Amino acid sequence: MKALLVGETRDGKLLASTYETLAFAREIGAEPVMFLVGSDSALPHFDGRLHLADAARYGEYNPGVHKALLLDVIARENPQLIVFSHSSYGWDLAPRLSVALKAAQVSEVVSVVDGALVVPACNAKLRRQVRASSALTVVTLQAGAFGLAAEPTGTPTVEQVESAAAEKIEFLGYEATEKGAVDLSRAEVIVSAGRGIGKPENMAMIKDLAAALHGEFGASRPVVDAGWVEHNRQVGSTGQTVAPKLYLACGISGAIQHLAGMKKSEFVVAINTDKEAPIGEVADVLVVADVKQLVPALIAKIKAL
Repeated sequence: MKALLVGETRDGKLLASTYETLAFAREIGAEPVMFLVGSDSALPHFDGRLHLADAARYGEYNPGVHKALLLDVIARENPQLIVFSHSSYGWDLAPRLSVALKAAQVSEVVSVVDGALVVPACNAKLRRQVRASSALTVVTLQAGAFGLAAEPTGTPTVEQVESAAAEKIEFLGYEATEKGAVDLSRAEVIVSAGRGIGKPENMAMIKDLAAALHGEFGASRPVVDAGWVEHNRQVGSTGQTVAPKLYLACGISGAIQHLAGMKKSEFVVAINTDKEAPIGEVADVLVVADVKQLVPALIAKIKAL
């Protein structure tokens, strides 16, 4: 099986998510071939063919032209899978290709089980296995779901790709998100709240525990979406990426989007009533308990020291 991996660059730099597509190909035992709109100065490290289009000529974001470039590469390589990151670039370009090729599309893949693609369902509380019926499948990968075990190595064989296609849109540039008052990426201790805390009033004990540990408090996306905490406290693929020395996950089930934002934490303690919660797979210590009972007890013990 051959997988055409679609890499990404931004401001002339190769995005780390490019290697997540490579990790996916390795996990399923596929031959990796890559497509990238970039430059010779920022090439990915792997052994295989790299179809390279010049970003200075075609732009880092130009979906119509990039689709034309990709269709040419697909005709040359005849892959069984086309793999994107589930990013703004991927979720824009993937369906365009899917329609053009009359191929199935499977979005937000988080793992592979017995050859089936696993995707989240019911707001990531459940997972389902999907098998495409078409010979060619377009896939997007959830951020953080796949990772290489070691630093990437190798030198690709580069083949230049060109197209005469024209695009009607004009890409003006990237706009940085407004930074909030809190930079959780600098915190050494973070106490994060999930829906398991029960109600917004219980955020007070999460804040108290963070203060007792001289850290910051954070939250999962459902808590932020519910309006219990401001967005600049959100940890995850659509929030902040953190790497504290200690991360306490209170009532957080462990959806892949949240794990992507805190997986580099040095030590993870999870408190959850469900011993089978996905957060337990990454936690160094899983405490099976009610957050509303355990956290006040922890605060009292810490203050008594």
